[in-house]
Amino acid sequence: MIDLRSDTTTLPTAAMYAAMQSAQLGDDLLGDDSDVRRLEAVAAERLGKAAGLFVPSGTMGNLIALQCWTQHGDAVAMESLAHTYMLEVAGLSAVAGCMAVRIPGTLGVIAADDFEREFTAPFREEVPIKLLWIENTHNLAGGTVTNSAQMQALAAVARQHGASVHVDGARIFNAAVAQGVEVRELTRDADSVMFCLSKGLCCPVGSMLVGPRPMIDRARHLRARLGGAMRQSGLLAACGLVALDTLVDRLADDHANARRLAERLATVDGLALDLATVQTNLVFFNVTKPGLTAIELVQRCAARGVRFFNLGSDRIRLVTHHDVSRAQCAEAAEIIATEVTT
Repeated sequence: MIDLRSDTTTLPTAAMYAAMQSAQLGDDLLGDDSDVRRLEAVAAERLGKAAGLFVPSGTMGNLIALQCWTQHGDAVAMESLAHTYMLEVAGLSAVAGCMAVRIPGTLGVIAADDFEREFTAPFREEVPIKLLWIENTHNLAGGTVTNSAQMQALAAVARQHGASVHVDGARIFNAAVAQGVEVRELTRDADSVMFCLSKGLCCPVGSMLVGPRPMIDRARHLRARLGGAMRQSGLLAACGLVALDTLVDRLADDHANARRLAERLATVDGLALDLATVQTNLVFFNVTKPGLTAIELVQRCAARGVRFFNLGSDRIRLVTHHDVSRAQCAEAAEIIATEVTT
């Protein structure tokens, strides 16, 4: 099976299994799991922040950040297709009690001028914007990247109006590798950042939330409230340390494989694919062949050993990752092409 559903399907590497066997375990809730403490320190330093918190999932990390920077009734400005609005089961409103101010972006990136205009919108004083939310890479825009200049411009507007800045950086290392920059260049203008260990970095479980120490101290309390306090989680943290030490640079392989997939599929009659959106390890395209739906294409390809998701009746997402080789990506592209054209 060639599994292109998500980079969350990656399995731990041999080095991760070895690290788990030698992990120094303690009760994380009591603060005495040394591998967790080390991962938190390494992650914070890597992204240029003062402190870090290991959380079970990216969704939890994002929800905690929302609660740290806002109060019930505040507004959060974000790109209109932001993952936290579209796919995080309404935690923004149901738990954090916030309203989304959705701003259409270009390839997932909000223009600073468009963000600025939201502060003078009618009745804005009734629901003030307290947080700017930046998703990097942007999932539903195609895995697209916000660069450091764009980050700086957006953060400057937020600062001018007294708003904080959070980066949903589930795939922030993909963004950094794609641009050939250190990850802290993309996070220096953010107050807090969440990134996932369990996607392209191959860890079995876990994400990191990093930011200023007072914020992370509050985040630790909120993690417990949400049921995210863990015990001997050094088993998982050990994998995170391996990932940050050895697996970041190889994300470039995933990007190259995604590009090859996209370039082949862009030539297929019956598919519509914008190569400008293929910047990292995600490939989106539309099924345009009359009489063929995205759901049918998913089913046909699954029967031939290639798995991926549809988003609605005509849109498809493919995700490349550590556990899918270049040859498998080429094979998958040919199977998809055949099922569309025959």
